[in-house]
Amino acid sequence: MPLLSKSRLKSLPAATAFVALAFTASPLLAEDASNESEQQQGPPSGMEQQGQGEGPPAGPPAGLGFKPVFDDTWVTVGIGAGLVPSYAGSDDYVPFPLPLIVGRVGGVGLRPNGPGIALDVLSKAPSLAPSTDPIFNLGPAFRIRNDRVNQIEDDVVEQLEDLDLAVEVGLDAGVTFPGVFTRGDRLSIGAQARWDVAGAHDGMVVEPSIGYSKPIGTGTLVNLNFGAQFVDDSFAEYYFNVNPADSLTSGLPVFNADGGLNSLSALAIITNDLDGNALNGGFSIYTIAGYTRMIGDAADTPFTDIRGNANQFIAGLGVAYTF
Repeated sequence: MPLLSKSRLKSLPAATAFVALAFTASPLLAEDASNESEQQQGPPSGMEQQGQGEGPPAGPPAGLGFKPVFDDTWVTVGIGAGLVPSYAGSDDYVPFPLPLIVGRVGGVGLRPNGPGIALDVLSKAPSLAPSTDPIFNLGPAFRIRNDRVNQIEDDVVEQLEDLDLAVEVGLDAGVTFPGVFTRGDRLSIGAQARWDVAGAHDGMVVEPSIGYSKPIGTGTLVNLNFGAQFVDDSFAEYYFNVNPADSLTSGLPVFNADGGLNSLSALAIITNDLDGNALNGGFSIYTIAGYTRMIGDAADTPFTDIRGNANQFIAGLGVAYTF
């Protein structure tokens, strides 16, 4: 994954993670394109009698005329830019980079996880054959959290001591159901639990999520994602407390935070293949727009309630290449 400066790490919360879901679901377009091609052209002569015990025909799938890019190994890399709050709870927005790498290498699926990565050791090679069997994912998850460090635009919050870098390690698991409502769509349910191992907040984060993906034609994919974040007391105290010394320095009231439901979020992602054919890889454009509502002490902390806003927005645009 492209290296980011320390000041930028905090600026990639849910954005890259959710954008990755869009490209993880990119083989949906391939499946839909294959189905459409087969419906238009029909199977080649003699294929109707092929027995189940025979191996698949060599070369590209019937009716396609070329080898799809989505096979045992495929990778999408990209870069984009957008706007995000300068810290969780801020009402000041700053530009941020949106690097992207997602795919399947050596039988392991990979996708960005904020500034970090999540692996899927159960990853299977994409199939062009339609299926309604559930698809499970499981693997380690890593994330760097550098919230409220540099690039803080608020004059009061900026007076306080910088927070330390958190390195969160945990587990990512989920299940995807293909063909739930229409051919080619997918409904995904998952959760991720991570613990700080760098001695920053020393806490735990749990993030359940649900997503829906739907291809439109053979070159456009729409993703809707909804998530929640739960944190423990250690996390809440580290990021939301205002101790007496901080109060004296900033003029903010003393505040003691507890863990619990931290935020609710919704994100829409639209991916467009530039030549209208996702099967052959190449360039695509992704656009994102999202909303997060800070909840509980994350909303009540003076960092949000007085100096920021519990309503958080994000928007971005990027270009990617699949091979």
